[in-house]
Amino acid sequence: MSVVQASVTVDAPVDDVWNVVSDPNNLPMWDHHVVRVNGVPPGGIRQGTRYDVVLRFMGARATVPATVVELQPRRYSKVRLGGLIDAIVESWVEPVDHGRTRLRHRVDYRFRGGPLGALAARAVNILGAPILLRRGVREQQRQAEAVARKRRRDQAS
Repeated sequence: MSVVQASVTVDAPVDDVWNVVSDPNNLPMWDHHVVRVNGVPPGGIRQGTRYDVVLRFMGARATVPATVVELQPRRYSKVRLGGLIDAIVESWVEPVDHGRTRLRHRVDYRFRGGPLGALAARAVNILGAPILLRRGVREQQRQAEAVARKRRRDQAS
């Protein structure tokens, strides 16, 4: 298994960060390889929730099933990915100070055999898993900070 980790301090309170990162429907905003997400319940994720992530890379499409293995709202999530990848994605949201939040992710992954798994592994090797994760975390940071700015403006009016 390979492991990649990334973290960032977000200028937004825990609730704003959690609401952004715990919604799988936001995945296409963080990673341009994600075409769409199917099956997220209207009320959001809970332990046991299953949804599908549709990816496109190097001209191929694949559906990756995701299952929420553990969920501690506003603090921690653990999601298992399947299909062409065997992975565990862990996310932590921790208060820092003055309304700021530390966001951390850890991804343990390996690609399965077969042509799509080999293609996905090649794409990740070319692009670099740490770079892909850091890029996604920065997009989550931008989105959460925008949500927090809008909420502060709305409260001030």
